[in-house]
Amino acid sequence: MTLFCQIIRGATGVASLVLILSVAGVQPADARDMHGAIAFSQTTGAIGWSYDFSTRGGAENRAMSECRKHGGGCRVATWFKNACGALAVGNGNAYGGSWAANRFEAESKAMSLCSAESRNCTVRRWVCTGQ
Repeated sequence: MTLFCQIIRGATGVASLVLILSVAGVQPADARDMHGAIAFSQTTGAIGWSYDFSTRGGAENRAMSECRKHGGGCRVATWFKNACGALAVGNGNAYGGSWAANRFEAESKAMSLCSAESRNCTVRRWVCTGQ
């Protein structure tokens, strides 16, 4: 019997298997991707956001729903998975929405996109998933 089989059959087999898989870079089945989104209305300036949803669609729907509570004309400005998203808004409600591995990078990308379309851009919202 191989060492691997002996570990699995032992009293601590499950814990050992989890340890072996985590060292090998394999995530357990309950480690899920988390999605988020930011919605924005250029018409009203309304913003809605979401984070830690199991699906992109769920995250986008929540962000749109939250945005619509404050005005019409909402669109998803950005969505993200296991990351951060940011929305920058400038003159005339021109905007840039982007995502990245961390808040700083997401804000920088959103500012760059907004600045290409408008002046006086500022980050109006950022949000990150828990993973």
